[in-house]
Amino acid sequence: MKQPILELDALVKTYGSVRALDGLTLTLAPGPTGLLGPNGAGKTTLLKLCLGLIGPDSGSARIAGCDPTTAAGRARLRRAIGYMPEGDCLVPGMSGVETVAMLGRLSGLEPRDAMTRAHEVLDYVGLDEARYREVAGWSTGMKQRLKLAQALVHDPPLLLLDEPTDGLDPTGRRHMLALVHDLGHAQQKSLILCSHLLPDVESTCDSVVVMSRGRAAASGRIDDLVGTARARVRVEIHGEGGAFARELSGAGLAFESTGPSTFALELPASAPDADAALAAAARSGTRIVAIEPERATLQQAFLRALDEAAAPAPAGTER
Repeated sequence: MKQPILELDALVKTYGSVRALDGLTLTLAPGPTGLLGPNGAGKTTLLKLCLGLIGPDSGSARIAGCDPTTAAGRARLRRAIGYMPEGDCLVPGMSGVETVAMLGRLSGLEPRDAMTRAHEVLDYVGLDEARYREVAGWSTGMKQRLKLAQALVHDPPLLLLDEPTDGLDPTGRRHMLALVHDLGHAQQKSLILCSHLLPDVESTCDSVVVMSRGRAAASGRIDDLVGTARARVRVEIHGEGGAFARELSGAGLAFESTGPSTFALELPASAPDADAALAAAARSGTRIVAIEPERATLQQAFLRALDEAAAPAPAGTER
């Protein structure tokens, strides 16, 4: 896909007095993208709109080149999108291959093609030996991989993956993340991964969107967003830790004590070096033994985006 996978302009969706999407404007390039945000941020509403299950109250949207507000556009979405839901969606009495083939038929494949593709994707996700067993007796990890297989069966250009590692043990989680990473990189699929586990997103996606209150609080490549997170250093001192902490507080520096003589210090953007820590040590009569940089994380960028979205807008401006 050369065109953006998502083009949203001033989308609004309300449920009574609740404004689930509040003028959401967003453009996503092809590739693997993480969708983050606290409960109530609008993630589920956005996924439903991408699937054509609901329409916006106002604004425009193109999902994988399709307009979800028209009947023809929603029909095209069935072929363009593969959806892995968070909850189970299994038909009692059906085997794995029957379940995946049925989803292929619903996505527009002919019966023979649907069955052929069902076998192929079950092999891909590692369920080849269980394909003829009734899915009701499968483990949680197997059911999660089955949902991924049914999202892949019609070979869509865009995947929507909603909490794919939910309920998995460490081994199952590693397997699922390896599949998601392979799809987004080796297979070059565009995908939107909705997860509350930031390490999952950081290990599988190149870009991220952070939603807050129905808007995009931040979006872009993960490397770029993490780079904007404030630098942190680990400081080890020799001397009175309390006196050093008081001097840090007096200088307006954010920090936390991680031990009797160690501190994690957030450096201000205006002075991203350790001079402030050295000055605090000199004033407190302590000596700095070691200073080590801490790698910025997606969690820091995520929390910073939410803090900025929650901050009051300057007078005379609009959010």
